[in-house]
Amino acid sequence: MAKKKKALVIVESPAKAKKIQGFLGDQYVVRASVGHVRDLPARAAEIPAALKKESWSNLGVNVDSEFEPLYVVPQDKKKTVKELKDLLKDAEELLIATDEDREGESIGWHLIQLLNPKVPTKRMVFSEITNEAILEALSNTREMDENLVAAQETRRVVDRLYGYTLSPLLWKKIAPKLSAGRVQSVAVRILVEREIERLKFRSGSFWDLKASLKAKSGQLFDSVLQTVGGQRIATGKDFDENTGQLKEGSNVLLLEEDAAKELQARIASGDWVVTSVEQKRQTRKPAPPFTTSTLQQEASRKLNMTARQTMQTAQRLYEAGHITYMRTDSVNLSAEAMDAARGRIDKLYGGDYLSPSPRQFTNKNKGAQEAHEAIRPAGKKMMTAEEIGVDGPQSRLYDLIWKRTMATQMADAKLRFDNVTITAGDADFRSSGRTVEFPGFFRAYVEGSDDPDAALDDQDSPLPPLAENDKVGCEDVEAIPHETKPPARYTEASLVRKLEAEGIGRPSTYASIIGTIQDREYVNKNGSQLVPTFKGLAVTKLLEKHFPKLVDFGFTAGMEQTLDDIATGNADRLPYLREFYAGDEGINEQVKKHESEIDPREACTLKLDGIDADVRVGRYGPYFEKMDGEEKLTASIPLSVAPADLNNELAERLIEEKQKGPTALGMHPEEGQPVYQLNGPFGPYLQLGEVTEEQPKPKRCSIPNCFDPLNIDLETAIQLLALPRRIGKHPLTDKVVNTGIGRFGPYVLHNKVYGSYDRKTHTYEYNGETYNVLNMTMDAAVELLKNTKKRAAPEPIREIGKHPEDESVIGVFEGRYGMYVKHGKINATIPKDTDINSITLEQALEWIDEKAAKKGIKKKSAKKKAAKKKTAKKKAAKKAASGKKKTAKKKSGGES
Repeated sequence: MAKKKKALVIVESPAKAKKIQGFLGDQYVVRASVGHVRDLPARAAEIPAALKKESWSNLGVNVDSEFEPLYVVPQDKKKTVKELKDLLKDAEELLIATDEDREGESIGWHLIQLLNPKVPTKRMVFSEITNEAILEALSNTREMDENLVAAQETRRVVDRLYGYTLSPLLWKKIAPKLSAGRVQSVAVRILVEREIERLKFRSGSFWDLKASLKAKSGQLFDSVLQTVGGQRIATGKDFDENTGQLKEGSNVLLLEEDAAKELQARIASGDWVVTSVEQKRQTRKPAPPFTTSTLQQEASRKLNMTARQTMQTAQRLYEAGHITYMRTDSVNLSAEAMDAARGRIDKLYGGDYLSPSPRQFTNKNKGAQEAHEAIRPAGKKMMTAEEIGVDGPQSRLYDLIWKRTMATQMADAKLRFDNVTITAGDADFRSSGRTVEFPGFFRAYVEGSDDPDAALDDQDSPLPPLAENDKVGCEDVEAIPHETKPPARYTEASLVRKLEAEGIGRPSTYASIIGTIQDREYVNKNGSQLVPTFKGLAVTKLLEKHFPKLVDFGFTAGMEQTLDDIATGNADRLPYLREFYAGDEGINEQVKKHESEIDPREACTLKLDGIDADVRVGRYGPYFEKMDGEEKLTASIPLSVAPADLNNELAERLIEEKQKGPTALGMHPEEGQPVYQLNGPFGPYLQLGEVTEEQPKPKRCSIPNCFDPLNIDLETAIQLLALPRRIGKHPLTDKVVNTGIGRFGPYVLHNKVYGSYDRKTHTYEYNGETYNVLNMTMDAAVELLKNTKKRAAPEPIREIGKHPEDESVIGVFEGRYGMYVKHGKINATIPKDTDINSITLEQALEWIDEKAAKKGIKKKSAKKKAAKKKTAKKKAAKKAASGKKKTAKKKSGGES
């Protein structure tokens, strides 16, 4: 009989299992549960037959019996559970080594419930996967934390009750397949509120002067107008966002064009004298080490990574033993980590760059209790990305974590700010300079900013030596017009910061929240901006009007605090769940009360500020609707138009064009078919001929933004329909360069590298000329391509396994339209709401085979493959035999 193993150790992921197995050796068996092994039923088919008739069964929570959850083992997890049970039979002990947060505690609790171990069971926790950390965790096990489990279960039940109670209402009143969520709906509301602010915004205009001056040293520097006649001139902050006028009571001088140019002429040739020199010194301290939230924000700003990409990349770094646990609210660093960082700083930068004593940080968030340490490089050596041997996104993210950790133990940075006032006539100008006198922690790390135009802290912008009464020369004075800008839309980084500041949700869930609101089409991503859709506006309007409490920031943050209190044993789940679901103000009672009073037509109608026509959210997209006497007029709103970009002119033009119908520009001289101009959901486009049975898909071409759709002539239309156009051969490679219009707009293509025109104007500026797809020259195309970075092949967010036919790795990728699995050239979309960490190889193969079948790609036959292998073996054997014969002949010839 085989000797029993010391213990069965269960973790979540195969990568983590493999790493830990290497530390523990053959006496232990380390296996992965691959995420949760059981959960609330995801579909009706998973509900046990005996319970299907129960009124609460569709919720998956018995609201009549202490909100008891109905847990089921999904079909794809039954094999995993059986394997774990079989392994447990040959183990002397069970060690639950899932992640140290609530989610990990919950996974471990469910495993124990399912496996029903008859051997001692212990909880093993660690914040990094290093040999020392694992062995220490093995020596310091604990019991399961029932409070953490209760908090996680309460969160799951609340989310289920929230979503399954409100979502069906949205299906009936707005559109099928919509969803509401405890944090998701509040996140959308934040984005919608900002979009409405932008819609209401009215721009104000003002002028100022900018002078180019020369100091005695001959050095040029800039100076900006501050006051005229002792009165401060107006700037953007002095304007009312809703009127575009100066705020009431503003004691400022509004410079308009004529006055600005008169002042420009008056002072240009006069004396310019330094009248004031001020110096201020500042000390900058490093930011705390990374938490989940701040890592997501900085990776977004500096690496252009989405929250989801950041968390998946961090997960891989953690599982490989390179960083500490990446789901944490704590900014605490262990003494070991501080000592390691300080030793590395001393070696790399010298003792002058060390902080006088180890620098520790404290949490401002009292709920920060999910882990013991901040995110930092694992172990005691603080190795660089190059030293640990990672590359690609992992290298860039690790480098960010390494630098931030180093900075925490480095000396303060010292800066000097010089502010100089220069007087010309009755006008005062201001010049500001910044000098880094001692870089301190700037040597390792400088924190990013949400404002892309903001100067980074470590950048010097010094002024030349200037003293009071110095005369300076005026090289040029420019009168500059300005318009106030609407409040900026949220980016992933700024939304994460907002959610955390309001206490909404947990940073570890932000990535999935931001992904979900995009998957649900409540939000689109335009560059780095998160833009709410009209569907998002309609859902938010309904929830705010009829269920204001459920999307209230304070109420949602209070829910999070209650979950924290349950996690610490300071609150009980049952009273909270009863009040949330069945109380007088509970979600179930509110839905019953308001369902009958919600008119679906009213719910799908948006009356937006400053827009005369109604905006309707329809089955096929948003559209304008207005009455002209007894006649109802409608027109689709292009999907590229954001809510805040609507105006009456656009509405009138689209409705007018819809009334006119397709515009026939004339007959194509070669094709003998009419050329039409039409409008679709993606904007105006051209079409050659009509849709007929013989020609179901006539040639079409979108009209780039650089052409006015109202003034397109037949000649231009014919040229656009003829695209793509060959420009010529590249002077360096002798390969063809083409230009055309693709799915994502106009492009220049050379050697499989796409160069894009300006995203907004669809033009390219080169040597003072403006180029588009019709007049692009080779010189301009070469320059455009030179400035285009060749896209590297995307890296998988997660590797699932190897394809049984060709052994190539199947991975999970994030694309423009969501998550997908990839094998060779086949990309198969992952169904929405699928947890990518729980995807099995069998599931991935099924999706890939379905996609291949749709594309008409035949699956390789295993028999053919086997036959090929046999043929190859026969050939090799024949070749070997032939070689032996030749050798024998040579030998015999030599002997004779």
